[in-house]
Amino acid sequence: MKHLISAADLSLDVTLALLDTAEEMSIVNEREIKKLPTLRGRTVVNLFFEDSTRTRISFELAAKRLSADVIGFTAKGSSVSKGESLKDTAQTLEAMGADAVIVRHHASGAAQNLATAGWISAHVVNAGDGKHEHPTQALLDAFTIRKRLHGAGSTGKNLAGVRVLIVGDVLHSRVARSNLHLLRTLGAHVAVAAPATLLPATPDALVAEHYFDLDEAIAKFKPDAVMMLRVQLERMSASFFPSAQEYSANWGLTRERAVALPATTLIMHPGPMNRGLEISSYAADAPQSTVLDQVRNGISVRMSTLYHLMAGDQQ
Repeated sequence: MKHLISAADLSLDVTLALLDTAEEMSIVNEREIKKLPTLRGRTVVNLFFEDSTRTRISFELAAKRLSADVIGFTAKGSSVSKGESLKDTAQTLEAMGADAVIVRHHASGAAQNLATAGWISAHVVNAGDGKHEHPTQALLDAFTIRKRLHGAGSTGKNLAGVRVLIVGDVLHSRVARSNLHLLRTLGAHVAVAAPATLLPATPDALVAEHYFDLDEAIAKFKPDAVMMLRVQLERMSASFFPSAQEYSANWGLTRERAVALPATTLIMHPGPMNRGLEISSYAADAPQSTVLDQVRNGISVRMSTLYHLMAGDQQ
C-alpha cells in the first residue's frame, strides 16, 4: 500500500490487517513508555490547509510514537497565504526530505492529486478532502465498534451483521462517505437518517436504506451503533433547515432519545461536537458513548496506517 486516499480503495483483507495492527498499537499506547523505533529517521509532514485539532494532533502523536520526525504545517501564516499552490508547497516539503505527507484540504480530490500527479514520491494519507472522504476516521470508527462489541480479543473479526445508523448532515460529510464504504466492506448493515435537504440528490446511490424520520429509523432499523454527524455550518451556503431548535428536536440525539436507546447501543460522534444541536450533553456523556474512545483509538489506527505505509520502505 503506497497511499491511503479513500476507504473505497481498501479491501477486506487490507482493512482487517490495519485494524489488527491497531490492536497491537493500542497495547503500546497503554504502556508507560509509549514508543516504538519503527520509523526512526523518517520524516512525516502534517500538511493542513483546514483547521483541525483531533486529526492533526492524533497523526502527530502517532508518528512520534513510531519515532518519526514530525513537521507541522498549516496554511495560515505560511507561503500558502501568499498564493503558493498545493503543488509548489508539496514539492518544497519533498525537497526537505518528507517521507510521508498527511494532507487535509478544503478541495475534494486534493489528496488524490498529490498522490497521483507525480509531484512527490512520498506516501500520501488523506486526512480529509472537502466533502469527499476521511478514511482514517472510518478506520478508527470501525475499530471502536469492533473493540466495544467484540472486546479486546477482536483480532481478525469483521463486523458482519452489525447495524450502524448514520444520522444528520450526510450531504456535507466526508466521514459519512468513508464510513459507508468501510463499514460495508467489513460486512456491517448501514443505514442513514437525515432530512431530505441534507442527503445527496440521489440517496439510493449512497446507501440502500435511508430514513427521513429519526425516531422511525431507530424503531425500525434497531441499530447497534448510532453515529451522529456534526452539522457542518461552515460548508452551508444556504439554509438547509429552519432553525437550530427545529433541527435538534427532529434530528438531534436528545436526552429523551438517548434514554430510550437500549443500554447496548453505542453512541458515536466524530467530533467536534455541537452540543445541544446534533447531540445532547446527556447523550455525549452517556455510558454507551464512544466519543472519547474514538479519540483514543484514533492514535492507534493512525500508528497502524503509518506502519503499513512506511515500515516496508526500510526493509
